[in-house]
Amino acid sequence: MQEISPDRLGERLQNDDDDVFVLDIRHETEFDDWHVPDSTTVDVYDELTTDPETAMKALEAVPEDRDIVTVCAAGIVADTATDVLRGMGRDAKTLADGMSGWSRVHRRSPVDVDLDATLVQVARPGKGCLSHVLVSDGDAAVFDPSHYLDEYEAVLDEHDADLVGVFDTHAHADHVSGGADLAAEHDVPYYLHGKDALAIDATPLADGRVVEVGDVDVEAIHTPGHSEGSVSFDVGGAALLTGDTLFHESVGRVELGVEAGIEDSDVESNAATLYESLRRLLDRPAEALVLPSHDPGSPEPPVTATLAEVRERNEDLSRDRDEFVRELASDIPDHPPNFERVKRTNVGQESVPDAELSELELGPNNCAAE
Repeated sequence: MQEISPDRLGERLQNDDDDVFVLDIRHETEFDDWHVPDSTTVDVYDELTTDPETAMKALEAVPEDRDIVTVCAAGIVADTATDVLRGMGRDAKTLADGMSGWSRVHRRSPVDVDLDATLVQVARPGKGCLSHVLVSDGDAAVFDPSHYLDEYEAVLDEHDADLVGVFDTHAHADHVSGGADLAAEHDVPYYLHGKDALAIDATPLADGRVVEVGDVDVEAIHTPGHSEGSVSFDVGGAALLTGDTLFHESVGRVELGVEAGIEDSDVESNAATLYESLRRLLDRPAEALVLPSHDPGSPEPPVTATLAEVRERNEDLSRDRDEFVRELASDIPDHPPNFERVKRTNVGQESVPDAELSELELGPNNCAAE
């Protein structure tokens, strides 16, 4: 079997390697929902699963002078495409584990922020997820970690820092948090607002609570609306970790907790609550960096913008209250895959075996309002 690992493909794409040609053979609707950046789609999935030789005609347009990487959901049908292409004289390899493998790739970069500390952004391009690690005076805190904990352990090791706390901005709907597990491994507090910590052991975060991480104060700002327990974090007055409350060009959607059956509120009241939460964030310093927990594309860290820049770019922030509520309550985009189970897992109401986590998360995040 000729394979390339997701990490290796990520490195080549990150380095703008013109020799690599990523070929996605899934149905176009699946490709449109979620794909490796800069990939090309040739929908020969059905042909490859029934009579692979019939796919050859459509694959003739694949370049002969580049390294072909074939992609499907889990790498199985793509492996058939690789065999066909190699039989046609192409240098082809299969992306190991397909899009499932791609969703596990993490990249990290320091954030240029006005702090006497180090702030590292950890991006998960296959899920559009962003998490952060703050290091100050030998102490560290992790915000919104994925369940791939080795990524955060590596940052702690690189900075020779002791973890003193793990924070989640909210109970996520698109991916399973590793926050509670990471905190348990280091015997440190796991911070989550009580409105989202329905059945999970967490240190509650009240509005205005300040947690010291080395020489940096981290202030919790209760910003409900996307979820009842959504919190943003003011990091030393220089950065705002806004979770899914505020993105650079959108805001968090307001119906996921309701439709997952874990909130008693309704969509309209959540939208009104989110509007008020955003007003609180807009009162913060204009030069503060806005660091959300998602980016709609395949984020290449660091993904940053000042609050002043977000004000200019984000049309949702210019709407009056009535228009804002009307737009968010009426325009409901596609849900994140398996969001009900993911939400229930993150609030502690369901336990998912480790072997099932990758499949449960498979797909785009879709946590932003459109």
